[in-house]
Amino acid sequence: MRPQRSYTYGHTSGVMLGETIGECLERIAARFPQHDAVVSVEQDRRMSYSELMVAVDRAARALLSINVRRGDRVALWSVNTIEWVVLQYATARVGAILVNINPAYRTHELAFALRASRSKVLFMTESFKQSRFVEMFLEICPEAYAEEDSSIRSDSFPDLKTAVVFSEHAHGGVMTFDDFLSCSADVSNDTLREAIEQLDIDDIINIQYTSGTTGTPKGVQLTHNNILNNGMMAGERMHLTCDDRICVPVPFYHCFGMVVSNLSAMTHGAAIIIPSRVFDAEATLSAVEKERCTTLHGVPTMFIAELNHPNFADTDVSTLRTGIMAGAPCPVELMRRVITELHMPDILIGYGMTEASPITTMTDSNDPFGRRVETVGTVMPCQELKIIDPESGLTVPRGTRGEICFRGYNVMVGYDHELDATHDAIDESGWLHSGDIGDMDEDGYVRISGRIKDMVIRGGENIYPREIEEFLHTLPEISDVYVVGIPDEKYGEELCACVKLMTPKSGLNAEDLRSACHGRIAHFKIPKYWIIVDEYPTTVTGKIQKFKLRDMAIAQLRLLENHQAVRQRIA
Repeated sequence: MRPQRSYTYGHTSGVMLGETIGECLERIAARFPQHDAVVSVEQDRRMSYSELMVAVDRAARALLSINVRRGDRVALWSVNTIEWVVLQYATARVGAILVNINPAYRTHELAFALRASRSKVLFMTESFKQSRFVEMFLEICPEAYAEEDSSIRSDSFPDLKTAVVFSEHAHGGVMTFDDFLSCSADVSNDTLREAIEQLDIDDIINIQYTSGTTGTPKGVQLTHNNILNNGMMAGERMHLTCDDRICVPVPFYHCFGMVVSNLSAMTHGAAIIIPSRVFDAEATLSAVEKERCTTLHGVPTMFIAELNHPNFADTDVSTLRTGIMAGAPCPVELMRRVITELHMPDILIGYGMTEASPITTMTDSNDPFGRRVETVGTVMPCQELKIIDPESGLTVPRGTRGEICFRGYNVMVGYDHELDATHDAIDESGWLHSGDIGDMDEDGYVRISGRIKDMVIRGGENIYPREIEEFLHTLPEISDVYVVGIPDEKYGEELCACVKLMTPKSGLNAEDLRSACHGRIAHFKIPKYWIIVDEYPTTVTGKIQKFKLRDMAIAQLRLLENHQAVRQRIA
């Protein structure tokens, strides 16, 4: 009898939402008009659903006034604010495509995103800390400063017609947000309604650029149907109700914040709480206590920062019950700490990718404890998942490692103007290839081993860094750790563990850590090299950039080897 294949389908007792994002918001606002929709702690502002609906429709009419129509691209380059949320829904309301621009982008990257997306309008934060957003924009588009009628004519950005800043201060031809909103007076509610009635659930509504950790970022095209249903189903897994309050320290420009946080809350009439413009552990803990949050989202590095913050012991987190940890591999020991110390007994792990809207698998609070902390759960409703042999393309038996692939309503339309890249990612049968290695057990629970490109081959032995990282997280001396492959003449590659210590000044060295591994994991899995680090290179979303970490480790080890060689010559 042939062994069971690594294939599964997500069943559901509910239904898909056959509506646009704007229609869903209108329905929810009518049902829960007085419930908090969004609270921005740092801005000291809050909106109920009825107030949010009014603000969204005003911004939608303003968009129509400056000639934004269905299918036009509207770029948003900003940290987390109430204005971000309003524009997320306002663009969807008129059928414009929201182009999320990473707030960490600087001039070269901004220019790339504006040209690649062919954005007609740019909204931006004025400044944040040392980042001067308007100055950077005017550096690449000086024509915008020279204009006085708020109409941009630029040879460098021929599609760009309008720029708007979240500020009370005008910058030449860059409009203030208040001036933009005042344009809404020129458009009637009937005109807005006519625009809304022209929309379809399969319209592309969002372009998100992949993080660009390797190669040039690609624009992922997502529809109303993609992200609205993905957000709704993530909320169902969290068992959200209109009484929940979700603390959102993850960035809105990323799928996690925009979809898994914002849309999961909106589809259930829950509130989102924005603790700060960018992630800050102290602000997050304070917001949880002050706003009595029931739900907390984050990537592993955020939860580690919160648990290790000096104020953690004095913060009341007793209102928390659930949340999602996603965006990067979630160490088992960290999950245990979050469940017990952060008072989140129902914390879930989510897994997916931007190209999949983004969540594809998630644990459930009713799952056995072991599966909740050691797997990424089962496939989400109305999606398919299979695991294949990367070489042959055949579906592997259950319990066998291979590449994880997805199919369903959640798969992106494609990469914006990159047909070849789209065909590389989505095969002729509609399967999206993740590039992740994992396996599926007999009940459909999925475990992630790592990226195909992260796999280390040492003397012909395939080693998955994730396995070693999981073990090292059990050592009480280690706060966080990532393992990378280092080139080696004898074995091809050797393992290097980049470690953050629980007590940085403890005096622990590489030999101490290596000794702690002996007899507990296979000898070939014990890293040859150990580097103590203070910080890791990350994207804005908190994802560790392993290719940068690998380069840093190689550079540091070469310096050490050179230093030892000099000492030997002197001796």
